[in-house]
Amino acid sequence: MKKTRFTEEQMVTILREADQKPVAEVAKRHGISDQTIYARRQRYGTLEAADVKRLRQLEQENGRLKKMVADRDLEIDVLKEITRKKW
Repeated sequence: MKKTRFTEEQMVTILREADQKPVAEVAKRHGISDQTIYARRQRYGTLEAADVKRLRQLEQENGRLKKMVADRDLEIDVLKEITRKKW
């Protein structure tokens, strides 16, 4: 994944600033394009910096849980295959 210059929290702060001032002015001050601000606004919408941290934690937990479910499904499939061969 591409490494960005700004953390998600910093980008949300920039977005909140762009809500109050002209987008072109904010983009120029932070050295990013107008389009970057609009793209990030689509992703983060009305989230605050604390919400972004919580969202990241939830995404990580969701990924971990999905991996656990996939491992369990694999174990179940293996056990079913073993029991089929015994009979």
